[in-house]
Amino acid sequence: MMRRFSENRLVVATHNKGKLEEISALLEPFSIDVVGAASLGLSEPAETENNFVGNARIKAHAAAQATGLPSLADDSGITIDALGGAPGVYTADWAETANGRDFVVAMTRVWHELEAVAAIYPRKAQFRCTLVLAWPDRHDEVFEGVMPGQVVWPMRGNQGHGYDPIFQPDGYNITFGEMDRWEKNRISHRADAFRKLVAGCFG
Repeated sequence: MMRRFSENRLVVATHNKGKLEEISALLEPFSIDVVGAASLGLSEPAETENNFVGNARIKAHAAAQATGLPSLADDSGITIDALGGAPGVYTADWAETANGRDFVVAMTRVWHELEAVAAIYPRKAQFRCTLVLAWPDRHDEVFEGVMPGQVVWPMRGNQGHGYDPIFQPDGYNITFGEMDRWEKNRISHRADAFRKLVAGCFG
């Protein structure tokens, strides 16, 4: 049976301000004191697994053990069918350059690799999010969300972040990069995972 969340404070195991804001907004109806890992001085653990669940578990359990509080972590990325599911857990790594992360570099790499291997359209892809809610006693619950769509080119829009300008979600003729932030948050892979989290642990 799924464990219910009964505490009044939750650590969000992220150093990403945008992600913390998004998660805090989603949890606002439950009157929970949400605190980010960065504000607690927690370091970011190495993500050594080759799947989203494994990396989310690493982050959630590290924060729970360090703070003695329940902790929520996510691992997310884009998977592209014609690239065998890449970049997947290496979604952020594809953006690494000598000067830091540059997602224009990552998106350009995606398109060049697609051009090399796949002439088939649409170029199906999925944004995926795995949430892990972990307690200090090492119990956890796992929730997975998916937003199906396709990769398009050229890049369109300056909203959102990451690969949003080349991802067009199913049912829409605009990219995440062109979509209003709150509309994206309503339909996204993270929103899908959160609905399952709320139903399972908060509802």
